[in-house]
Amino acid sequence: MLRLTEVKLPLDHSEQALRAAILKRLAIAPDQLLRFEIHKRSYDARKRAAIALIYTLDVEVNDEAALLKRLRGDKHLMLTPDMAYRYVAQAPEQLRSRPLVIGAGPCGLLAALLLAQMGFKPILLERGKAVRERTKDTWALWRKGELNPESNVQFGEGGAGTFSDGKLYSQIKDPQHHGRKVLEEFVKAGAPEEILYVSKPHIGTFKLVTMVEHMREAITQLGGEIRFQSRVVDLDIVAGQIEGVVLADGERIAADHVVLALGHSARDTFRMLFERGVHIEPKPFSVGFRIEHPQSLIDQCRFGDFAGNPVLGAADYKLVYHAGNGRSAYSFCMCPGGTVVAATSEPGRVVTNGMSQYSRNERNANAAIVVGIEPKDFGSNIQTNPLAGMDFQRLWEAAAFVAGGSDYRAPAQKVGDFLAGRPSTGPGTVTPSYTPGVHWTDLSACLPDYVIATIREALPAFDKQIKGFAMDDAVLTGVETRTSSPIRIARGDDCQSLNTRGLYPAGEGAGYAGGILSAAVDGIKVAEAVALSMVGQSSR
Repeated sequence: MLRLTEVKLPLDHSEQALRAAILKRLAIAPDQLLRFEIHKRSYDARKRAAIALIYTLDVEVNDEAALLKRLRGDKHLMLTPDMAYRYVAQAPEQLRSRPLVIGAGPCGLLAALLLAQMGFKPILLERGKAVRERTKDTWALWRKGELNPESNVQFGEGGAGTFSDGKLYSQIKDPQHHGRKVLEEFVKAGAPEEILYVSKPHIGTFKLVTMVEHMREAITQLGGEIRFQSRVVDLDIVAGQIEGVVLADGERIAADHVVLALGHSARDTFRMLFERGVHIEPKPFSVGFRIEHPQSLIDQCRFGDFAGNPVLGAADYKLVYHAGNGRSAYSFCMCPGGTVVAATSEPGRVVTNGMSQYSRNERNANAAIVVGIEPKDFGSNIQTNPLAGMDFQRLWEAAAFVAGGSDYRAPAQKVGDFLAGRPSTGPGTVTPSYTPGVHWTDLSACLPDYVIATIREALPAFDKQIKGFAMDDAVLTGVETRTSSPIRIARGDDCQSLNTRGLYPAGEGAGYAGGILSAAVDGIKVAEAVALSMVGQSSR
């Protein structure tokens, strides 16, 4: 087939318009076009009065070679690349051992699924509960302020991405099209087929729950095993080689290939790895607040008269500002038509995140407005304490807990008050969506002074791009501290730990991904490395 890019049509084009556009662009007769399918669809909203849809299409025509020769100067026409996934190995009939995967987030699930598809019968260990039980525990925090430290937004089947917008796009380099494999597996598990072609696919929490269950079933049907409430508390390392893991109940599981697919909040596990001598490095992350506006304001600013168009859906945004103090503020994890959620995993701390359902039809838009933090900001000797970033996060999460009333309510402030440097005493026209509720206060005590100053400078600048962004009644809720892992568990080109053979750090917690898609892609990459190592081991 041929790939045709940059096919531009009006937002309200007819069903026949795509076929007509292909015929016109290729200058072919109708009977020469055998079939076509949409590979990607995005929109161009730079001109709000003339929003257009942009298509990339895969087309099948008669005499493909002749057409390519005739249009060889057209940079928007090429052969469709082969995106089919091919397994790198197949397990031997007699397995010497089974690989372990620690963590059932998107990275761990895809690693386990791929290993199962190749016949390696992995054992997947998850410290939290199965996704539906986990959902009940998460709602207990949101509705009653009751935290289960082992079953919450961060811990449990599906990982932190289960309670998010379910975004499935990333800017990672993916020459082997592993992202396509991820999306195809998600569709098999029940995701909408549109995620295969829309430019910014998302799923939403309710659909993710069902998908995760279907993926679990696929793994077990292929001979894999999934064990919940199985927290790894120690590693058995002998002469630099991993030989097994120890669970919280004392059980030891032998394994010489262990995928470490931790989330970015597995702080007790980070500490254990450090104490066992696994090579860990500090890394940058970002901290800030969640900001909420009426979704209608964002829609109007982005789409004008086309606001509410079902093809466009709820509008999003992406903002960045370089402040005079040398820091940068930017929007992160924007959730159109969503809610701000309680995302702590530790007692006595408050953490926020954003979540949307597939419909994205809640009243407010929310995003994190965050500022980059470097290891030099951690206030500790990072050479001797690579976990200093984790301590930095905890410090400000504890401050937010106190500022919120010490009962898992979050501290909140209206933007107008935040910019004026005065505490808020109640809401305005924008009702905060965070549950179990907010405590109106002054957020300046909840993050370092340089972060507060950067955000105060950035908000009026963002208002110039989206009119109303700095509206007085917009709501800031604190704090957002877990934008990414504070550490990197360093690995080599073979995906193994630099100093612990058989240990494969992977995904977001290990510092190699940021979001559902990139974490899942890294899970595939690491699973391939494990499979090749195990096949090579069996042949020796």
